Amino acid sequence: MSARGVADPDFWWHLRSGELIVRSHTFLRTDPFSFTRFGHPWVNHEWLSDVLIFSVYRVAGFGGLIVSFAAISAATLLLVYLRCPGRPYVAAVFTVCGAIASTLMWGVRPQMFTLLFAAIFLLILDRARGEPKILWWTVPLMLLWANLHAGYALGIALLALSIVGTVLDIAFGRESWTSRATGLRNLGLALVACVAVVAVNPNGVRLYTYPFETLGSKAMQSYIHEWFSPNFHDPEYAPLLLIILGILVGFAISPKRVSPRDLVLLCPATLAGLRSVRHIPVFVLIAVPILTQLWEAWLQSVGATIRTNRGSVHRLFEKRLLNAVILGTFAAFSIVRVALVIHRQPQTEAQHFPAGATAFISTQRPPAPVLNHYNWGGYFIWKLYPDYRVFIDGRADLYGDSFMNEFAASYYLAGDWRKSLRTWGIRTIVLPPDAPLVTALQSQPGWRRTYADSQAVVLIQASSSGRSD
Repeated sequence: MSARGVADPDFWWHLRSGELIVRSHTFLRTDPFSFTRFGHPWVNHEWLSDVLIFSVYRVAGFGGLIVSFAAISAATLLLVYLRCPGRPYVAAVFTVCGAIASTLMWGVRPQMFTLLFAAIFLLILDRARGEPKILWWTVPLMLLWANLHAGYALGIALLALSIVGTVLDIAFGRESWTSRATGLRNLGLALVACVAVVAVNPNGVRLYTYPFETLGSKAMQSYIHEWFSPNFHDPEYAPLLLIILGILVGFAISPKRVSPRDLVLLCPATLAGLRSVRHIPVFVLIAVPILTQLWEAWLQSVGATIRTNRGSVHRLFEKRLLNAVILGTFAAFSIVRVALVIHRQPQTEAQHFPAGATAFISTQRPPAPVLNHYNWGGYFIWKLYPDYRVFIDGRADLYGDSFMNEFAASYYLAGDWRKSLRTWGIRTIVLPPDAPLVTALQSQPGWRRTYADSQAVVLIQASSSGRSD
């Protein structure tokens, strides 16, 4: 399930960023890729992820990236499964349901590191209730996490919410102060240490405020699909709905009462998952073990037991042989599946990105500056930089809400939609054929179409000839 072709629009600028860092041996502190923000300060919070992505690509190509990030996704769900109590097959069913709900966000992208580290943190927090010293592993993990992705803030939140939940457990009499005092102290110290090591990154203390700026961006939540709320009219969100309904029914019928600590984690995770598609996998990490414990307790209350077969040695041999055949078949299927995904990567790239238009620009070299689609900026950075710099790409935090709104106004012909064209002296436009801006300009004498296919149209000013930087 986790083997996916490379289709994330941001992947390409991550790849180029990693290449520049590796080849120059320096951090990128200002924007080198766009002409609209060239030289502006850039918080490249994913610099280490970029380096890893490029390093794997250089050694093993797209196949290595697909396999590596599939392994990260699978490991994340394995950690969720390990946190589920009770019978293995009950935990497996709910874990697979959670995996299906999470697949929308899977792919070759730095966010997968955040999901993996969050799963590790949750496992540590669970195990620390019996072994408080294990909490100190969160500190080196946080140091690594903060250099891989700004989602490190989720780890800080998990520690803080665990402290609040533990205090509530004590307040409601589920735990005694004497039994939890050491754990609370270690939680507090681990939280302070984790917050402190976040600053050990190329961006320094600037990284403390970055996650809040991203979460507070209205433009990102208005224009970027993964920041939208899930639409339950869409079948792809049915697994998420089933998990939520399963928890609500479990609350009603299960004799198990969820602890305040679990509720303190579950409530904000549910709110985040309902607010943004991007946060559904985070909800799954927290919700699936809680869902499992509720239904496991209900199964026990109605007398459901695990049936065992203590037959003869011959029967045991038959079962083991059957298991070996099933596992071998599954392994073969997995290998074929991964090989097929890797083989289809060129088609995946052509399906999601304007490969034809990019080849046309590379050979025919229309005049710059070029106004490009938001989702294609990263692809152009990988394919056309440094010959062309982009107008915009997936680094929405770099461009800011005002610029995003200005681009949207031009794209959808809202307000003074010509403003961006005038301000930046745009001479070439590369957008989808159905873009309102393309429709408007094609009917005017000042622009002419020089390339078109099912994905992209290239328009240049009629008076332009040759390329100009």
